[in-house]
Amino acid sequence: MVIVAVDVGGTFTDFVILRDDGTIYSFKVLSTPRNPEAAVLDGLRRVKEPISEVLHATTIGTNALLGQVGLELPKVALFTTKGFRDIIEIGRQNRPRLYDLFFTKPKPLVPRDLRFEVDERVLADGTVLKAVDPREVEELAIRAKSMGAVSAAVSYLHSYINPINEEVTGSVLRRYFKYVSLSSRVAPEPREYERTSTAVVNAALMPIVGEYLLRLINGLREFNVDKLYIMSSSGGLVTVDEAADRPVQLIESGPAAGAVAAAEFSKMVNISNVIGFDMGGTTAKASSIINHEPEITTEYEVGGEVHHGRIVKGSGYPVRFPFIDLAEVSSGGGTIIWRDEAGALRVGPLSAGADPGPICYGRGGKEPTLTDANLVLGRIGEYMLGGEMRLNRDLAVKGLSRLGDPVEAAVEAIRLANLEMARAIRLVTVERGLNPGDFVLMAFGGAGPQHAAYLAEDLGIGTVVIPPEPGAFSSLGLLMADWRFEARASYPRDVEDGFRALEDRLAKMLGRVDYFLRYADVRYVGQGWELTIPVGRPATLDGVRRVFDERHEATYGFRLNKPIEVVTIRVFAVVSRVKPRFNRPKADGEARPRAYRRVFFDEWVETPIYWRSDIPMGQVVEGPAVVEEYGSTTVIPPKWRASVGGLGELRLVR
Repeated sequence: MVIVAVDVGGTFTDFVILRDDGTIYSFKVLSTPRNPEAAVLDGLRRVKEPISEVLHATTIGTNALLGQVGLELPKVALFTTKGFRDIIEIGRQNRPRLYDLFFTKPKPLVPRDLRFEVDERVLADGTVLKAVDPREVEELAIRAKSMGAVSAAVSYLHSYINPINEEVTGSVLRRYFKYVSLSSRVAPEPREYERTSTAVVNAALMPIVGEYLLRLINGLREFNVDKLYIMSSSGGLVTVDEAADRPVQLIESGPAAGAVAAAEFSKMVNISNVIGFDMGGTTAKASSIINHEPEITTEYEVGGEVHHGRIVKGSGYPVRFPFIDLAEVSSGGGTIIWRDEAGALRVGPLSAGADPGPICYGRGGKEPTLTDANLVLGRIGEYMLGGEMRLNRDLAVKGLSRLGDPVEAAVEAIRLANLEMARAIRLVTVERGLNPGDFVLMAFGGAGPQHAAYLAEDLGIGTVVIPPEPGAFSSLGLLMADWRFEARASYPRDVEDGFRALEDRLAKMLGRVDYFLRYADVRYVGQGWELTIPVGRPATLDGVRRVFDERHEATYGFRLNKPIEVVTIRVFAVVSRVKPRFNRPKADGEARPRAYRRVFFDEWVETPIYWRSDIPMGQVVEGPAVVEEYGSTTVIPPKWRASVGGLGELRLVR
């Protein structure tokens, strides 16, 4: 029996298969964006061994909120405290473009006629001032149903302290709606707008994600598989029921898997601090891993604008849920190169995706992409996926020629893309008070190793690690992930007692827990926003204060002589899974280039082309050189050298 990990990307759907003996192999199929489960099932048909379980990362939630064709958001009804009907429209008054007089706010996910006020009230200390009347809720539910609402979101004032009114409302609504999202279950923490927005986003995604998972489960019957687990945005696997009940936690499912893979592999190769750099066919993602743990954030906006890797606040829909701290930019292999009205060369944000894909795929693509640029410069060869795909260099040259000299256009486009990707890495390091030079860059994804050395030079990083199976490394992260379930509470009277209560709740729910991870959202009294910090055992205010002061100074450059306030505590219950093992590479012999081709660096150079598995431990490959493998290509520029580490990782040193 084998375990199959599947990561659906914008261009390729990646598969990694884990055998009983711990060995792995991988392959790719082109994604089917309009029907993502089709590519998943098509790939599973290529697996010849019996399948015991499937691990899955999906971007269907993000795609739905971004308005991808074929994914229409359902009608959602919102039930909220009397007087707070317009909370999701008023929001925070953030303006993503300060001087734009014609800026329009994001369209509310719930139209005003589907927002219903309920005459109930809970005070800030949890006291029920007015209990909810089930008959009132029932009348409003009937009206919402008659207006076409498919799912319902409930967000009452101060329900994070006392959820009783929401629970009563939910029990009534479930008689009329299959999908009900309670803010006290999805985001039990303060800030009415963000909590309401999270509940609404969750309600909007429940039908889409639920039906997608149902189609996938039905498709898995062909393979006699009944075990399916989903990657959450916080970096752990969850059950199908948990994913369907809280789909808001799947928004960054795929990118989270790559960060988990980087964190777990950093343990195996004993590198404490790494920057995970994942460049695929559509986007590039960066994450910082400190002491083998990805950094966590609880603030996110989905469906909005991204400016140089930074989410523009006020342009999308806020979500309060733990996410691995990621910066994402539109720089993937399929990112389109173009000229603006002034004639300046631009890269992105549009992508050719899987259909039709880059021009060189020969599938009808008309716009040149970064993959075309790398092909024209000789940095990738004319065969991909071990010869399964042939790239047409003549078509790529023809496409880039429309932008000017094809070589000059390719060089400039790659330079611009590298600047954009370096900016994303700075967002998860410099803006967090971290020095990129103190990290090792771990590059993966089909396109990541092509650009890694150039990014390292720009950022002052001296070592680059290319892990095994880089082209399917995010899928590999699914196999390296543990089960992880989250619970949280706000304004605990005693921090340690609060953590223990959450841990007891999770232990009772799961039965078996291997260990717990503790985090807290902390601020100085009087501040408006918090920092999320890890918390040790036992949790004391002095200990929390010490970690918070250090994080605050690293982030903002100062600390205050003021008392702190623990706003929200959160616990992750982790149930460990058996991890795949990596075979030690051969330690004898000497690899010789399998071919030579002209590659453009600062000039055209006749460059040796190696096959990665040919290179033994101990051999040093001097740049310029290119190392090819099934799912990716590593470019070793001049003044860099590469060698193979103990687990088969390729280490590049300047």
